[in-house]
Amino acid sequence: MLKAERYRHFVEYFSKNQPEAETELHYSNSYELLVAVILSAQCTDKRINQVTPALFKRFPDAQALAAADADEIFPYIRSVSYPNNKAKHLAGMGKMLIGYFNGEVPSDINELQKLPGVGRKTANVIASVVFDAPAIAVDTHVFRVANRIGLTIRATTPLAVEKQLVEHLPQNTLAIAHHWLILHGRYICVARTPKCEICPLTWFCKYYAQHNTETALLKAEAAKIRKVKEAKKRKSLNAISKELAKRSVDKDI
Repeated sequence: MLKAERYRHFVEYFSKNQPEAETELHYSNSYELLVAVILSAQCTDKRINQVTPALFKRFPDAQALAAADADEIFPYIRSVSYPNNKAKHLAGMGKMLIGYFNGEVPSDINELQKLPGVGRKTANVIASVVFDAPAIAVDTHVFRVANRIGLTIRATTPLAVEKQLVEHLPQNTLAIAHHWLILHGRYICVARTPKCEICPLTWFCKYYAQHNTETALLKAEAAKIRKVKEAKKRKSLNAISKELAKRSVDKDI
């Protein structure tokens, strides 16, 4: 299948079946989304949604956050991943928003990346979700699913994946495609054992084709048989070793 066809099928399916896909993080303004996305690095959205209500109540805006230090922020985020570093990032981010951006979240991706705790992925999320910029953020789900489906080829870095997606996706779908890929990766195309049996994309998925052809299935069966034989061989060798050790002990006695 040509790449252009695969992209067309991808967009057609999700446009019809998930036309309003959006982030699962809870927020009410750009400041709250920025905080939530910073906290979500290597952590689940579910966990972030559990801690942000109390956090936002205590630090409702950039000014309140700027007046705090990391030690004040830490108790509110202690249950997320890397809370020490993230507390420092939030404290620094609040101060920079007030000192350099008049308390407003910038819309420019390069400006966003000047904020502590904000990398390219976070900047793209804010730019696309809040400011409707034609950008797509690449996290682990997007990276994995794009490569598996075949939307990207030999893309070994998030930036490489981003460039290929931006090149081939219609510009007006970039922001929502980020959510399509994330949600598909979170609930169906999971990392360890993708749920291909319930996936609606298998008919054009490169990963599925590679792992479910007759040759692939035969190789998998052969590998399974080989694994069983090797296990039996190890068991037999262990038994022989134990018997020899026993005879040696008996001889010494």
